[in-house]
Amino acid sequence: MHDKIRRLKPSEFPEAVKWAAKEGWNPGCADAEIFFNADPEGFWGAFDKKGMAAVISAVQYSSDFGFVGFYICREDRRGSGLGYRLWQTVLQDSVMKTIGLDGVVDQQENYTKSGFEFAHRNIRFGGVVKAPAPNDADLFDLLIDDIAVVDAFEQTCNLFGESRIEFLRGWIGNENHTAMGLKGPMGLRGYGVIRPCEEGHKVGPLFAPTQEDAKILFEALLASRADQSGKVFLDVPEPNQAALALATGYDMQPEFETARMYKGDAPTLDLNMIYGISSFELG
Repeated sequence: MHDKIRRLKPSEFPEAVKWAAKEGWNPGCADAEIFFNADPEGFWGAFDKKGMAAVISAVQYSSDFGFVGFYICREDRRGSGLGYRLWQTVLQDSVMKTIGLDGVVDQQENYTKSGFEFAHRNIRFGGVVKAPAPNDADLFDLLIDDIAVVDAFEQTCNLFGESRIEFLRGWIGNENHTAMGLKGPMGLRGYGVIRPCEEGHKVGPLFAPTQEDAKILFEALLASRADQSGKVFLDVPEPNQAALALATGYDMQPEFETARMYKGDAPTLDLNMIYGISSFELG
């Protein structure tokens, strides 16, 4: 069988996002465009006579750091070795010194064989949550003009492995996303984003120095929704006990988990400030 591996075109990537939705990953409504624009060279597919048969993303934030996601094989080609061949083709010659991923439970052993080491679990909490809009003088709407401040905040506080300006441009600048911050010494002491998804809304990232600040941001983001009736999801790094307490305090329930894994030197992240990660696909 003659299979072809190549980079995806912008028009092809939305199909990969549909596959992710079918897998139950509940992608955001605007994820396709935002993710692709973060690194248009970082999305790959394997094609057979039926069309796209497997996909993977390897988004490069710099020569030092990247993130793997969207690793999905079409159902009729699973077990054929095609997915692994795509994985090898994309990653074996990577120049990135450190690569992160959020692996589903049944693939963690395979990732270990490829040189990835376990860092921590992430737990997706979900629930129907309603909260009054908090009245806090430090709250403000984050706009696209603020992305340099946000990027500097993330790097100074060790909240992500690398600068991610292009990602933030889409994440904060999208008209269907709501981003809010809390004023602080660097212009910002915490921030969060909420976005509509296939089902309900996801909050992520949610970065704050204290549980109290995280609660203020979380409730402000919840209150910004036009539809207050749907489910809300929050992806929490398990080592942050205050974040787990925040989620369970709103009667949110664990629904899904991943393992954050790294190949190469893992970045030193301040997990105590990470109450919700941005995404399982791009970190």
